[in-house]
Order: sequence, then C-alpha cells, then structure tokens
Amino acid sequence: MDEIQALSTQQQSMIPIAAFTANGDLDKLKPALAEGLAAGLTVNEIKEILVHLYAYTGFPRSLNGINTFMALLKERQEQGIKDETGPEASQLPADMDKDEYGAKVRARLAGWETIPPPGGYQLFAPIIDTYLKEHLFADIFARDVLDFQSRELVTISALASMSGTAGQLYFHLGAAMNTGFSEAQMHAFIAVLKDKVGQEAAEGGTAVLNQVLSSRAK
Repeated sequence: MDEIQALSTQQQSMIPIAAFTANGDLDKLKPALAEGLAAGLTVNEIKEILVHLYAYTGFPRSLNGINTFMALLKERQEQGIKDETGPEASQLPADMDKDEYGAKVRARLAGWETIPPPGGYQLFAPIIDTYLKEHLFADIFARDVLDFQSRELVTISALASMSGTAGQLYFHLGAAMNTGFSEAQMHAFIAVLKDKVGQEAAEGGTAVLNQVLSSRAK
C-alpha cells in the first residue's frame, strides 16, 4: 500500500515485532523478527526493541521475545546466515543526574515547554514517578542503540496491541509526533498495524489517533 511508504522499511518492520512481543503471539513474532533482519535492522537494534518493551509489556513478554529471537539467530547461524550485530550502547556518564535527565525527556516527549509540578499519581505514589524518570526516561531512553523516535514507534505498536492501555497510547502517539513523526506517518503506522497485526489493533489505534489529531488541531 502506498500509504505505508510514509515509513521506512525498517520502521515498518519494528511495528509487528513490538506488537507480537506485547500480545505474546510468539508464532507470529518469529517471522516478524526475520523480516526485521531482512529489512536491515541489526541484531543489537532488535535486542534493544525487546529490552525496551519490558517497561511497557512486563518482563515475561520481553523475555519471551528475547528467547524467541535467540532461537531464531541460532537457526540462522546453523544455516550459515550472518546477521549484522551493530553497535553496542554507549556508556552513560557516571555523574548523570537521572532525575533531571528523565524529567526533561518526559517533558520533551509530552511537548511541555516547562516541567509542571507533580500531581495525581506522582503525589499518590511518588516512587513510580522516580522509576519513570530515572529508569524509563533516563536509563532506557538514554541508550543510543535506538533513537527517541524509534522508541516511540515501538511503544505505540505495543500499546495498540494490548487491551486497557488507551490512555498510555494517547500520550505516546502524541509523543511520537513530538519526536518528528508526521500525521501521514501515523496513518502509515495504523496501516501497518492493520496489514501485519490485525483489524482489532488497527481499529483501537485509529480511535485513539483521531483523538490525538483532534486535540493537536485545536
């Protein structure tokens, strides 16, 4: 479909990898992983996708994805297929202020010009806010194997493929656009979901995307 071409082949391949990791469909994940390698994703980029997803899908789904990828790479190695490993993540500065860095990353993704005072869940359970800032938006997002845009594409692919995550999908669809994705690319994301993952994920994603686009048009 022409609409899908708004995303690169590598970006398109990230969507089903994240979706099938999130919904636990390992039979479909395996060929999606192979398609990702064929599209030019490195081994370390795919590993980073699977590691990144634990923050959104939980350790079990992330580890299942990693084990599926390990088995696929072993099969390919036995067949004489050589996959590009790719660069490792750069080491983070020892003196990095993770609270400050994470707060700034979250604000950037949210499109906030200033960091608002804590409220809601941040006051009710402040430790979760610490984990979000210092671990998710610092430890994980600062790893340079994937850029912020790729991480957001992976995140919205996972959230659209799970139930009960519409609120988080709303935030991250907006965040994806704040990293530079255009409206056309977001529609391409939905088209890939429909083509590669399924109608239900695409319909749910479309409903939330329409809300995001309506809000951004005001």
